[in-house]
Amino acid sequence: MKPKFFSSLVLMAMLFLAACAPTEANEPANPPVSSHGGAVEDQVSLMDALRAAGADVEPGDPVEQAFFSVTGQIVKVDGADVQVFEYESAEAMEADAAQVSPDGGSIGTSMVMWVEAPHFFKSGRVLVLYVGEDAAILDLLKNALGEQFAGR
Repeated sequence: MKPKFFSSLVLMAMLFLAACAPTEANEPANPPVSSHGGAVEDQVSLMDALRAAGADVEPGDPVEQAFFSVTGQIVKVDGADVQVFEYESAEAMEADAAQVSPDGGSIGTSMVMWVEAPHFFKSGRVLVLYVGEDAAILDLLKNALGEQFAGR
């Protein structure tokens, strides 16, 4: 009986160790956990993507634009103000985005005089507005959100 008990114990130990082993030769047993991954869907995943790209990202004050249906938030990206508008759904975001003219000079019935060139981006449930010409900020936004859909 002892050999049967011993072989059962060895088999159980081997099964336990196999379950705890990494699935790939170079993969750690417990991979790091991240809050979001993949495409940008909301403000949190946008901030995560910008931080992952090496940007200093800090949430700022709320911001309202009369031509958008939601209140946004300023997000400081390497010191620059980026306006982020998060919607309940992608469809609601697309409805506001459809009002923005290709050059960003008008939104719905509002004519806008920007202090610098506007750049509009969108992804998931967020619409992002950056007013400025900092090439590094524009590159960060393009890498996180794709090409701008409107602006100069």
